[in-house]
Amino acid sequence: MRLLAKCPDCTRTLTLTLADADRRKRCPSCNRLFRVPDAESLRQAIALVQSAQGDVYVDEKGNVYG
Repeated sequence: MRLLAKCPDCTRTLTLTLADADRRKRCPSCNRLFRVPDAESLRQAIALVQSAQGDVYVDEKGNVYG
């Protein structure tokens, strides 16, 4: 399973790890800085989609898409 985040400006998809949780990441395409949700929010999202073996998308507001 991959942990993915979309840049809020250019919508480029970035591959993340749990170590990126509760940090700010910079988009390599447009250089925008955005916040990755905290580890607990990510763990809940991962638990939700693990059975489906799908990808998890999170935005800077903590909204989870799978």
